[in-house]
Amino acid sequence: MTDFEELSGAPAADSPVLKLASDVRGEIAKAIIGQDDTVQLMLVALLSRGHVLLEGVPGTAKTFLAQCFAASVGLQYGRIQFTPDLLPGDLLGTNIYDFKTSKFSLVKGPIFTDLLLADEINRTPPKTQAALLEAMQERQISIDGKPFDLGEHFMVIATQNPIEQQGTYPLPEAQLDRFLFKHVLSYPSRDEEIAIVKRHGARMGTADPKALGIRSVATKKALSAARAHVEGVRLTDDVTHYIVDLVRGTRNNPLFETGTSPRAAAMIAAAARAVAALDGRDYVIPDDVKAIALPGLRHRAVLSPAAEIEGRTSDEVLRQIVEQTAAPR
Repeated sequence: MTDFEELSGAPAADSPVLKLASDVRGEIAKAIIGQDDTVQLMLVALLSRGHVLLEGVPGTAKTFLAQCFAASVGLQYGRIQFTPDLLPGDLLGTNIYDFKTSKFSLVKGPIFTDLLLADEINRTPPKTQAALLEAMQERQISIDGKPFDLGEHFMVIATQNPIEQQGTYPLPEAQLDRFLFKHVLSYPSRDEEIAIVKRHGARMGTADPKALGIRSVATKKALSAARAHVEGVRLTDDVTHYIVDLVRGTRNNPLFETGTSPRAAAMIAAAARAVAALDGRDYVIPDDVKAIALPGLRHRAVLSPAAEIEGRTSDEVLRQIVEQTAAPR
């Protein structure tokens, strides 16, 4: 028997996490074919209060998936399309002077919501991208020096096209570090693409999730209960040390110019708890950490110029670090 088997108990069949995840997956499947790994990461982020960055070429259903996810989890949903001429005030809002009352009144921007879809976030300059920094970290924003709370359920799902494409701006490192995951969407398999054409090939454009039968299957109360359950998942000292060793391994590797931050270790720990809960366990095992190591670290570590010249990728180096870091038994 391993140390982790000693922690095991009966699977929590009545877990609020398992019910919420099952219901949400069922609703999303009404419209989305495949992308199971993407939905899993979005659920992990939702349960661990993280933000998600989805990257993929146009037409891989990044925006539609985010819309379906928002429609199923029962949170207030807002969307903003990032464009080159977008200003911070267009996102946050601004104080407008009312001549009738001789007072300033706040016109709220689209950021005042629970789940914000930041669509094509890398098509706007860094100045506007940076307007999200405070919101993503502290779940509040400041307008003219006055703070405004965005609520405990505030979450950002951002989409971006690969930075090699025209009209894109790399995201600032400080903002990338605030995303729990960066997930790269791949093309569907041949069978999945055939199913997509059969289901959605009768019309142009994207249907409203509600028109496809997607309904809200969660409440804020149920989400709070699921998050409380996740926070109670046990993280042993051995697994904690393993997470820290993985993160520190990116700083000691000469192929990375800049390693990952201490914030990354804390975020990975919270996300690993959610992965365990979604698997019906009340304790974290090393495989939970390994499952989220790539999406949790790939956007935080910066390759050295020498590694880029050699044609290395962050994912490749991170896989080596995961393989070389001793995991607890």
